[in-house]
Amino acid sequence: MNPVQHFICHSQDLVECGKGHTFTIHYHDRETEGFVVRYQGKAHAYLNECAHQAMALDFKEGEFFSRDGNHLICATHGALYDPGSGQCLSGRCNGRALVTLTITEQDGAICLQPESGIHLISTPVS
Repeated sequence: MNPVQHFICHSQDLVECGKGHTFTIHYHDRETEGFVVRYQGKAHAYLNECAHQAMALDFKEGEFFSRDGNHLICATHGALYDPGSGQCLSGRCNGRALVTLTITEQDGAICLQPESGIHLISTPVS
């Protein structure tokens, strides 16, 4: 694991189209939440904010997928997002996308790669 990366969770903690893992980050000038999910075998991480309004997507902690497992869904507005790209497919977000967070998955670990203004603060205890 590269020393600049920050551990989020173990790879085995993410099940395909299952419960996501949330974590707290410093995002530019504020503290907020990010999340990581597994879709089509790959881990994807986003800011936990709807592209329409800065409200958390999950209706229960870690519950980001629609019932059929095909989309990420905003619990407040019902907007549907592509899990692989974060692109809004329908809803009030008018084609905008979720903010993507840069992660790596290596040696059984999923890690956040800090960028300018983005740093991991904490992860929930599993």
